[in-house]
Amino acid sequence: MTSSPIRAFFVDLDDTVYPASAGVWPIASQRMVTYMHEVLGIPLAEAPALRERLFRTYGTTLRGLQREYGVDMDDYLHYVHDLDLPSLLQPDAELRQALLQLPQPKWIFTNASREHAQNVLNVMQVAECFAGIIDIRDVQPYCKPDPAAYQIALKLAGNYAPQETLMVDDRKENLDVAASLGFRTVLISPQPQNGYRTLPRLADLPSLDIR
Repeated sequence: MTSSPIRAFFVDLDDTVYPASAGVWPIASQRMVTYMHEVLGIPLAEAPALRERLFRTYGTTLRGLQREYGVDMDDYLHYVHDLDLPSLLQPDAELRQALLQLPQPKWIFTNASREHAQNVLNVMQVAECFAGIIDIRDVQPYCKPDPAAYQIALKLAGNYAPQETLMVDDRKENLDVAASLGFRTVLISPQPQNGYRTLPRLADLPSLDIR
């Protein structure tokens, strides 16, 4: 049976467009903990474990805080993503060239905010390589890895079928759900992972036999 040609890419943002070694996620994660303490009054010693539980239970800390604490989404996203990105990221000409080699439209599909995604793409000078951004507001009340979030994203991007869409992410949980829906998948990881088509960097995407 011949596979459907790839017509679109869904690309995760954090630790996928840029490497985990850039250190953005640890800073954002700490800001989540600080928000929980300063805004919600959760004891600082308890906040990290609570953040991890919410993340594992609901897919994102934000969705958990919305469900269990009624937090304002925009207030939370603005606080957590108030980051000095130019000190952490830099223009990536190699990534830009690699993405432009691939003619299919590429969409950022992220559990972060549109503003954060746009800031990352602007700092790295790859914004023009993407057709658009699908963020956590766009798929509410869901988020990755809820299957409903993927279905909404497909419709927003142009009603692509999962079988003709390639999902690129650094989290196995997100790719497992994508694969169950019919997506083709690529895991971004510094080390090969059994059962996953793996690349160390997003810039290596053109090296795959993508049809």
